[in-house]
Amino acid sequence: MTTTSQKSPRGALFLMMALEFFIWGAWLPLIFGYLPSLGFSPSQQSMILNAFPVASIIGMFFSNQWADRKFAPEKFLAFSHLIGGLAILGCGFTKDFMPFFLLMLVHCLLYVPTISITNSIAFANMRDPEKEFGLVRMGGTVGWILAAWPFTFIFVNWDAVNAAHPAGLVDWIGAALANPLSGDAAKAATKWTFIVAGLASIALAAFSLTLPATPAKKPAVAGAGEKLAWLEAMRLLKHPFVLVLWLVTLVDSFVHNCYFNWTGVFLGTAKTAGGVGIAPNWIAPVMSIGQVAEILTMFVLGATLKKLGWRATMIVGILGHAARFAVYAFVPQSAGAIILIQVLHGICYAFFFATVYIFVDAYFPKDIRTSAQGLFNLQILGVGALLANSICPWLMQAVYTVNGAVDFHGLFLVPLVASSVAAVALALFFHPPKTPEVGFGGAAAAPH
Repeated sequence: MTTTSQKSPRGALFLMMALEFFIWGAWLPLIFGYLPSLGFSPSQQSMILNAFPVASIIGMFFSNQWADRKFAPEKFLAFSHLIGGLAILGCGFTKDFMPFFLLMLVHCLLYVPTISITNSIAFANMRDPEKEFGLVRMGGTVGWILAAWPFTFIFVNWDAVNAAHPAGLVDWIGAALANPLSGDAAKAATKWTFIVAGLASIALAAFSLTLPATPAKKPAVAGAGEKLAWLEAMRLLKHPFVLVLWLVTLVDSFVHNCYFNWTGVFLGTAKTAGGVGIAPNWIAPVMSIGQVAEILTMFVLGATLKKLGWRATMIVGILGHAARFAVYAFVPQSAGAIILIQVLHGICYAFFFATVYIFVDAYFPKDIRTSAQGLFNLQILGVGALLANSICPWLMQAVYTVNGAVDFHGLFLVPLVASSVAAVALALFFHPPKTPEVGFGGAAAAPH
């Protein structure tokens, strides 16, 4: 938390977050269909898709250490986005597996640590993180939405739309979403997702140099503690409440990634086969309802934390997943209920993941705060995603597919039970002290 009396640079921090998540949101949603179109085998596709979670794990042990102890965060941010931006830009100009994979790996290795670094920069320049972080982090949600919706209209067969002679704006939008590009045309257009991501990354590299100076942090006591910031962060797992939160974060990340692995298929599967029966071109807009709801939730996060405290807020966030998968499992034929329940995404993210980031800022020593954020990103973006990417396809295709039809009811009971157990574990075993213990720093940590 900044100790100056100056006003927090919320506008700059908001734009930093918007660009940060615009980059990720530009290439991720469409890569699942793009890789097969390039002729990559399933194993090659998995290697490319797992570059991100693997980078999250590697970043925990190396790059976050540099960000904490070696460089001013804004300069590290500029370097990472310059090199990483050139790498993801290159993905738009190659169709060969090895160059594509190496470029994606370089991008992810440099991009993933910046998620923690942007949090660190934001917290260091806010007067009241508990009140302001939700509003600043909302920029990331806005950036993700801005990246997703334009491509919905870029990948349109405009010749077919014009031939339909739509009358009025509503008909025009309907015709556009009903006539996507396909085949070689779609393949050629998809490369722009990587080009746009690369340009945004380079733009953020330049913008990073205008951010408030945030000096690299030194150990609280000279010569004391571990030389490796990530090792000091790992050692804090000896505190039971930190360990409990870390393990619950893993479960919640797994459940969170179950949503992304399965929801698109569930929405697009015909009702006669147990799905919702939503037209393919409307799947992305329906799922984006969650990001819109996330914006609204971020507005009330600060007030919710002060009212409910750490534990209750996080439990509500986890139970949001349970409620969503309960609707999936028990009323799959109600398209209205399925669409409406997407609004819980905001509660699932803000009330748990964003709250975890705020908690880390309140409880962990200043000199290892970026690595402490990385410790939880290890679960959120790394191990949890790896588990989901490995288990979810197997569950859907081998365990819960009978005679060619997916048993969505049984499938969705898995994350429903997992999230419920995680919520109970948090309620029973997560009891942080009202103020940080010795070794956590001296700042107050209300709410508790």
